[in-house]
Parts: sequence; structure tokens; C-alpha cells
Amino acid sequence: MPSLQSAARPGLVFSIGRAVLRPLLRLRFRPRITGREHIPQAGPVLLASNHLSSLDTILIPSFSSRKVQFLAKASLFEKPLKGWFMRQIGAVPVHREVGAAAQAALEAGRRVLAEGQVFAVFPEGSRSRDGRLYKGRSGAAFMALETGAAVVPVGLIGTNRKLADPRTGRVPRIELRFGAPVPLEDLAGLPAGRARREATERIMAAIRELSGQELADGFAEGGRDA
Repeated sequence: MPSLQSAARPGLVFSIGRAVLRPLLRLRFRPRITGREHIPQAGPVLLASNHLSSLDTILIPSFSSRKVQFLAKASLFEKPLKGWFMRQIGAVPVHREVGAAAQAALEAGRRVLAEGQVFAVFPEGSRSRDGRLYKGRSGAAFMALETGAAVVPVGLIGTNRKLADPRTGRVPRIELRFGAPVPLEDLAGLPAGRARREATERIMAAIRELSGQELADGFAEGGRDA
């Protein structure tokens, strides 16, 4: 079974899969993609996005200008063929059953970023069931501050097709908006806890500016600190 230390980078299967998925997703959803020029073409990048549906985890790696890595349950790597496929698409195994899933996720993401790769996270920790933007957890800030990764905010719109506008009954067109990297350099001299809180607030503010969501006064249920 692969461990965090042996996690592979996205391979040929990722590239082929993305080449196949992009036209299919464009045909099915007609997504509007903006701001990909904000993703640095070299060095570690943390994509921090709002989270509305399971479609988000397909759209972000499909339309990012760089290969994106993400977390997956370690049990998905146990069978040889499935494990090979998961490694080829750059999935990072996390052993959730050990009782320290949040810390394992943070360490996995930190390692990917330390290797100069791109890692995607949802700071809310769980999907928003009502379309509002919930408070961010500190995991994204921790990884960014520990590695010096550029934090590129992502605003997703319309990916939850069940959330229609109450006034018109229409579902907004799907959009992926990549924003300019969130400035965090000035936080280097602050105490760790304060720096993470401030970084989290800046990241969530940037996501909200892109997504235009109403703010929720609390954390999303079932979220993890990653």
C-alpha cells in the first residue's frame, strides 16, 4: 500500500484524462473559465476554493493550467489496478482510520507543496449545502505559511445544480474564477496562531470576492481542518 512518502506526481493518465474531460465538460456545462493566468507556472501553488458539489473536484484539475494533486482515502490504493490509477492521477493517500485524519491531510498537502507542486483544498472543510460561504478552517493557511506556496483563490459558481435562484428559478451558469495570489508575506513575523488566523481571513475574503456568496456565520458541518 502506498504511503504519504511514496505518493506519486500526476502522470500520463492524468494528462490523457484531462484532455478527454475538458471537451466533455465544456459540451455538458459550458463553463466560463477566467483568471488562469494568475496561477504561477512554476513553484508551489495552493488552490483554495469554495465547495458546492462533488463536481468541483473534477472541474478544478480539469481546467487548471497546471497538474493538480488532491487527497484520497488510502483504502482506494489497496487493489493494484485501482492503486496504479490513483497514483497516475496524482492522488495523495491519507489513512483516515488512524484517528488523525486532519493532521494527516495537512502533512500530505505540505509535502506536495514542499516539492513545488500544485495542491487543491476546500478551506470550508465540507460542501456548502445551502450555497453560502462558511468560515474557513486554518489548514490552508498552515500549509501556505509552512511552505511559502502561492495561494490562488478559486471562486466556483453554479456547480451545485440544485441551488436555483429563488427569484427566477434559474441555475447560474457554471464559472471557475481563479484570482490573484493572496498576499501573505507580511505575516512571516507574527506568532503562528495569529498568522494562521489572519491568513485564513484573507483567503476566505478573496474566495468570497470571486464567488459572490452570502456569508454564513459558522463552520460547515462535517468539515475537517484541511
